[in-house]
Amino acid sequence: MSKLNDLDATDLAILRLIQADASLSLGDIAKEVGLTQTPCWKRIRRMEETGIITGRVTLVNAEKLGLGISVFVAIETGDHSAAWIESFAKTVADMPEIVECWRLGGDVDYLLRVVVSDMTAFDGFYRKLTARVSSLRKVTSRFAMECVKSTTALPI
Repeated sequence: MSKLNDLDATDLAILRLIQADASLSLGDIAKEVGLTQTPCWKRIRRMEETGIITGRVTLVNAEKLGLGISVFVAIETGDHSAAWIESFAKTVADMPEIVECWRLGGDVDYLLRVVVSDMTAFDGFYRKLTARVSSLRKVTSRFAMECVKSTTALPI
């Protein structure tokens, strides 16, 4: 597994550029970092092969698609068995409203970020989640009022 210290200044510059705009052409990236296209491509390819670059996506504005409600759902479970964890992970993977799921240490076991169109949609999501997942000790929902900062770019 690579670490930030294993990357040189050129690798970091490439990563900063493609984190900001993955649609940049190879020529534009190479020019910006002071390389020709072939060595730039080799660096990008190496970072893909080592798992530093895991994919390239297009970011979409949820509100413009009518998905303006974000809800953070904290889950506490009474079951921490391997079978329950596997079942929970499958349920989460099968529910497209869940855009992030984090397993946590502390008093909350999981934190979900759920994106829906309105309260009716969230109610349907909540009912579906609680029907599919057993051994829930506590489910707490927090509705986002405003997004102050959101980025996918890592601080490199």
